[in-house]
Amino acid sequence: MNVNRMVMAFAGVMILLSVILSIKHNPNWLWFTAFVGFNLFQSSFTGFCPLAMILKKMGVKE
Repeated sequence: MNVNRMVMAFAGVMILLSVILSIKHNPNWLWFTAFVGFNLFQSSFTGFCPLAMILKKMGVKE
């Protein structure tokens, strides 16, 4: 898996997890969903993604 696919997979898992937590536990978990979505949105324009930087430092291929 390359960095881009890992970022998309991680974001998808985080979004699904936060939606489940908002249904089962507390609706405030939707703020985390919004944060992940906003981060994906801003990285599409700026190219800055903290997770991608961390993965690259860990040696994941681009």
